[in-house]
Amino acid sequence: MGAIERHARPSPDYEAKLARTRALLVQAAADYQPLVQASSLGAEDMVITHLVQGLELDIPVFVLDTGLLHPQTLEMLDRLKGSLRVPVHVYRPIEASAREFVAREGSDAMYRSVELRKACCHIRKVEPLQRALEGQRAWITGLRREQSAARADVPLVDTREPRVKFNPLAEWTWGDVWHCIATEGVAYHPLHDDFYPSIGCAPCTRAISLGEDFRAGRWWWEDGSAKECGLHVRNEGGAA
Repeated sequence: MGAIERHARPSPDYEAKLARTRALLVQAAADYQPLVQASSLGAEDMVITHLVQGLELDIPVFVLDTGLLHPQTLEMLDRLKGSLRVPVHVYRPIEASAREFVAREGSDAMYRSVELRKACCHIRKVEPLQRALEGQRAWITGLRREQSAARADVPLVDTREPRVKFNPLAEWTWGDVWHCIATEGVAYHPLHDDFYPSIGCAPCTRAISLGEDFRAGRWWWEDGSAKECGLHVRNEGGAA
């Protein structure tokens, strides 16, 4: 059974949510330029990209290639670049910084402490994100309130930082996401079929078991309260 069969269960108010999401994307494109979409190539981000393309909005996409992505993620990236009418920009870590970190701490540093894992995330994700967002007035993410306790209060439009963050799927359920994928024919990451709801770097992502928390497969060796990488933490280097 694939991810669509397992998860595509829309909320009773799915159509209203979809209409609000489309209206928010149109508003963002009209009122907040320059604007960019951040994509991990996961289900939520692929839905947003699909909706943006359907609305014919000029919102480019960027992807962070950490250097440790799954082969399937890189294949998805190649497919995305060949299918969109807008640019897809790829940002990578500063090569010397990544190389020096591995030489100093080893390739398994992320497993030894939260501090080392976050240092790796900063080099491979946070610093490239800062470059990706330079000059942007706003950005779009796939954050949803249902994803974790830390994201339970995610607003549709976050104006708490100088750079506005749009979270057009904030009120969507996982079932809503997969209903949209099923009904709209949205391309999705093949690892979702293998019980990966949240997909990051290969060393830091595993499949989850039935009944586990949505983000249980991310940094599974750590305490649950630590499971963010810094991309969506407010006031961290101006990245949020």
